[in-house]
Amino acid sequence: MKLCDKIRYLREVEGSLRGLGRAMTQGELVRAIAEEMGEPMSQSYLSQIESGSRPHLTNTSRLLLAKFFKVHPGYLVDDPEGYHAELLSDLGLEDKLDLWLVGGAERFRRDAELRRALLAISKHEDSRACLLLLESVLEMPSLAERLLELLRPSVNATAGPPGGVERRAYPRG
Repeated sequence: MKLCDKIRYLREVEGSLRGLGRAMTQGELVRAIAEEMGEPMSQSYLSQIESGSRPHLTNTSRLLLAKFFKVHPGYLVDDPEGYHAELLSDLGLEDKLDLWLVGGAERFRRDAELRRALLAISKHEDSRACLLLLESVLEMPSLAERLLELLRPSVNATAGPPGGVERRAYPRG
């Protein structure tokens, strides 16, 4: 994972932890850092990091962000190609699933409906059960399409689904 993705991911997690139901904005983050850590960080600097135009943090910024997000400073660098690590390895299955869903929502932030759906599942008391329910719905022929017609009529009112992707039944198995 690239540093820019890690910072966006941490803003998303921090927003959820603070009960915002969304990622903290860059402005909210720099204000919180100034208030809680007593050290300033400019929003333009943070924006450059997140856009990838500045691929590395200064040591001072890395330590400040690590302290604020409560992560090891070594986390705030690009991961080597093919490297995968859990942010918090001692979390239970449900917490890991919720963090994974929040991370997925951040990766699909340009698709507002999908992002909102992933975040809604992550906030549910039993997100695992939600995903198992979705599997059951998809296993029943045409049930997903019928539920979409009833619950989200605007999806079916257009010429096709958003993005021009054709919906299809999923085989059992």
